[in-house]
Amino acid sequence: MLEKKDHQYEKAVLVGLITQQQTEEKVTEYLDELEFLAFTAGASVEKRFTQRLTQPDSKTFVGTGKAQEIKSYVVENEIGTVIFDDELSPSQLKNLEKEMEVKILDRTNLILDIFAQRAQTSYARTQVELAQYQYLLPRLSKMWSHLDKQKGGIGMRGPGETEIETDRRIIRDRITLLKDKLKIIDKQMSTQRQNRGKMVRVALVGYTNVGKSTLMNSISKSEVFAENKLFATLDTTVRKVVMGNLPFLLTDTVGFIRKLPTQLVESFKSTLDEVREADLLIHVVDISHETFEDQINSVNQTLMEIDAHQKPMIMVFNKIDAFAFEEKAEDDLTPETRKNKSLSEWKKTWMSHSKYPTVFISALNKENFPELKKLIYDEVLKIHISRFPYNDFLFEYHEEEEEEEEENSDSDPS
Repeated sequence: MLEKKDHQYEKAVLVGLITQQQTEEKVTEYLDELEFLAFTAGASVEKRFTQRLTQPDSKTFVGTGKAQEIKSYVVENEIGTVIFDDELSPSQLKNLEKEMEVKILDRTNLILDIFAQRAQTSYARTQVELAQYQYLLPRLSKMWSHLDKQKGGIGMRGPGETEIETDRRIIRDRITLLKDKLKIIDKQMSTQRQNRGKMVRVALVGYTNVGKSTLMNSISKSEVFAENKLFATLDTTVRKVVMGNLPFLLTDTVGFIRKLPTQLVESFKSTLDEVREADLLIHVVDISHETFEDQINSVNQTLMEIDAHQKPMIMVFNKIDAFAFEEKAEDDLTPETRKNKSLSEWKKTWMSHSKYPTVFISALNKENFPELKKLIYDEVLKIHISRFPYNDFLFEYHEEEEEEEEENSDSDPS
């Protein structure tokens, strides 16, 4: 569990479901990530609950008995929030709130809350607001559950239903307005991308919290916000970088995550367009994470969903500083583990034999950066030459002549 707990953090418990599709090992892994999400949002996780079911219970998701068990713990320990790892239906949400009488969140709602906290520009806030309203619309009825508790319901149900319908109409109108606003902004963003000319575009992609923004700062000498929390960066940032004598545009994008809410995929269409329209992808991986292979698969799945999986790519395995990279003595009888494997040994693993160019680095300490920059330079040069086949200018990479130049940040296009 994360150790940082104080009075500013809400006390919460997590709930996961073990099914035929989700093994106990997977649920533990998902709850680890959910705890990090909760921590990022400002919650202190006190306990985890898991339940085995063939499929989620239609009324309470986890079944009546488990719901009572969670309620007892919540009451005894003054817990204010219960967070479920999967998305709850409107009826499940209503039943659980009525049963436990505390705040009930699901994974989607939690991620939306983090996005709302992290959105800095008007563009990002508009995207998040649209996603929140799309999530809220089918769940409006739970806001009026207090009417069920009132005696003498004749005359009360009508106004309640009317108020719900009024709110639905207001939210639908707001969704339409936000979509229209995003269309205008998306058009502006598309124009910005076209105005960048034929310069090669490189996009940083990867799971959330793998170090993309830190790498962006290191390569472009910019000051993109970076923090050891999930979704530290929501706003797309573009920098002009010059390596040797070869310029290109480098873009930092929002991190991917498993079970990414569909509302966010739709709302962040323009941000994902930066990935779709990139000439080269740099897939950053946190090699220190225990399940980095699954994170790679999640990113690849998202790239496939947005039709960006066939682009040229560089695999960058980051955070090698989290390991003790020391060459093992010949008489060392210590069993080899991920923690004591040397950099040269990492290069002999399956990761180095993927179909994409691969490099192992530390973005924080700039370890092995010469190899990374040479790799980026070579891949960008291939694209540049294919785009300008009759360019007589001779490109040759010289690290000592390398310079980086800031261009602009897509701050607030609205």
